Amino acid sequence: MKPAWDQLMEEYKDSPSSLVADVDCTAEGKDLCETHGVQGFPTIKYGDPADMKDYSGGRDIDSLKKFAAENLGPQCGPDHMDLCDEKTKAKIEGYLKM
Repeated sequence: MKPAWDQLMEEYKDSPSSLVADVDCTAEGKDLCETHGVQGFPTIKYGDPADMKDYSGGRDIDSLKKFAAENLGPQCGPDHMDLCDEKTKAKIEGYLKM
């Protein structure tokens, strides 16, 4: 899996909105890994840094690239209302008025 992951990191290295990285959970990254519940290696997490989700898809480059293209980057939220459907947009606007 390491060569595929390295290739994906290279493809996303200049992305202004998506981070693809690896963390050494046995050294400097130990606290980060504990915070996000990483117990086995390799583990792939994605999503909002405050609410990371487990990735369970394929580990080959084609699967990783497909997943990244469909799931990484800006998502519906207060900073990206243009990505929200009308129902979600109305809900967020209601929260913002509070």
